[in-house]
Amino acid sequence: MAEVFPWVRHLTTNELRRFTFELVEALSDAADPDLDSTAEEVIAGWRATARIKADPAEYADARKPTSGDFGPVEVSV
Repeated sequence: MAEVFPWVRHLTTNELRRFTFELVEALSDAADPDLDSTAEEVIAGWRATARIKADPAEYADARKPTSGDFGPVEVSV
């Protein structure tokens, strides 16, 4: 996995196992056009997790509790 996705080095062993399982599921589901889960979404989600974990300060910030309303979310297409 690390040869294809070098960012997995920032994931724990358990996270890497979960990523691998989710990716295999998404690739298996790819043959069925009615299923929403895609391999691209799985990869993007886990890559984002690895990016945050790669920076200890950013990771610590991400783990802090939040409260309140942060306003509307804009979705870019």
